[in-house]
Amino acid sequence: MSVPAPSAPTPSAPAVVHAEPLPRQEEVLSDAALAFLAELHRRFAPRRAELLERRAARRAEIARTGTLDFLPETAHIRADDGWRVAPAPAALEDRRVEITGPTDRKMTVNALNSGARVWLADFEDATAPTWENVVLGQLNLIDAYERRIDFTDPRGKSYALRPAEELATVVVRPRGWHLNERHLTVDGEPVPGALVDFGLYFFHNARRLIDLGKGPYFYLPKTESHLEARLWNDVFVFAQDALGIPQGTVRATVLIETITAAYEMEEILYELRDHASGLNAGRWDYLFSIIKNFRDRGAEFVLPDRNAVTMTAPFMRAYTELLVRTCHRRGAHAIGGMAAFIPSRRDGEVNKVAFEKVRADKDREAHDGFDGSWVAHPDLVPIAQACFDAVLGDAPHQKHRLREDVHVTAAELIAIDSLDAAPTFDGLRNAVQVGIRYIEAWLRGHGAVTIFNLMEDAATAEISRSQIWQWVNAGVEFERDGHTVRATPDLAREVAAAELAAIRTDIGPEAFAEGRWQQAHDLLLTVALDPAYPEFLTLPAYELLT
Repeated sequence: MSVPAPSAPTPSAPAVVHAEPLPRQEEVLSDAALAFLAELHRRFAPRRAELLERRAARRAEIARTGTLDFLPETAHIRADDGWRVAPAPAALEDRRVEITGPTDRKMTVNALNSGARVWLADFEDATAPTWENVVLGQLNLIDAYERRIDFTDPRGKSYALRPAEELATVVVRPRGWHLNERHLTVDGEPVPGALVDFGLYFFHNARRLIDLGKGPYFYLPKTESHLEARLWNDVFVFAQDALGIPQGTVRATVLIETITAAYEMEEILYELRDHASGLNAGRWDYLFSIIKNFRDRGAEFVLPDRNAVTMTAPFMRAYTELLVRTCHRRGAHAIGGMAAFIPSRRDGEVNKVAFEKVRADKDREAHDGFDGSWVAHPDLVPIAQACFDAVLGDAPHQKHRLREDVHVTAAELIAIDSLDAAPTFDGLRNAVQVGIRYIEAWLRGHGAVTIFNLMEDAATAEISRSQIWQWVNAGVEFERDGHTVRATPDLAREVAAAELAAIRTDIGPEAFAEGRWQQAHDLLLTVALDPAYPEFLTLPAYELLT
């Protein structure tokens, strides 16, 4: 299929590239595409900057009050029973299983072939934003739509795309609003990474996708308010007009993965109503957001070990049930969270545990009313599909289940004291282990990493370092070898030093020297112990990214 190059308005200078050339980069970074990015930047970057300032102001207000509530100024939107989001396009009508992963060449082929209904092609938490990953990830998607992508692994096994009707529908996740792309500037300013990822994908593929009977579909991460959703909606409207794409072709699913967004679910759908296709429950970033926003409240908001905070915890049940209720009331899909367990084709016991945990998680979601959910590995697709098949049957979704039995109060969403579990020393050690291992891989350009049979990404690294910060600042006490110890910076440094030494012994001095282990260790301690609490670990990490 040959698609004419789109044209873009060029009222002023295009975006400027600050990087050494990559193979075939001209196919992605064409003059017209760079002009389109420049127009997106000039129109929307100032509002993005204002909204980031608003985030800081709201965080300060939460620190002062120690609480959150539904917005009184938008009560009329929540009370109005008359509005719905636009009907789902055919390609997004059935979303019972979605697989997630970065846009490297191997993942692109395997995810499209996985049997999942949707592939979340991830430029965000599962991708370390090296320039190569940003540009070549876009190229891989273009090649996939042109059916000129394949992959051969180191053992010589080749992978190619299945027939088009068997491929997953792609939903792209751009970076969050807080991240810049330092390799592209407009008028001397770095372009927001979100606009780079969205703009390049939309510019090159919107018409291709229409020709394939689909469209440019997106997941919107790290959204903190309906005003941020309004900004995205305005980006969509402009982009469609600029390239002559019919309005409403873009569809967006918003990740409700911040505590502030949980209080604005209906407003977020309302702002995007002509482009909305659903909401998603993002577990790890949600917990990270709770810690970040209520970090001044001491023991009142201390979370136990991350794996002890299950989706059946009362405040997590309130969040997920409200999400299903909200989505179905407004005609949108409710998509469940990540099954991070990774099966092993070599270890039957690991496989058994992974399958059992995924099956229990997806059974719960399907029976709660979710219309689909995420997995991180192709072997988990049939497990999750069976869970949703048992509830959905031949129906594409269960939006008819309005969950009118659900009534969630503002207080229930932050009822952290309803948890029975407490932090443990083993939890501290695990947070350090995961943090060092993940950050080291991220600094080498890998954003999705299997650690201890779990798929870890930036969200799980954020919760790991945030829990260390919270426990230290709250003075949490643990039992360690029969003695009570307090979480202190010195204890965290002791555990991190021991872990770094253990890694060196395990992998050997040569492999250790070739990695970025010391940098990862140092960065983890910086973002976990700095009294000022860095808003995102990826901000200082990006300065170290090769």
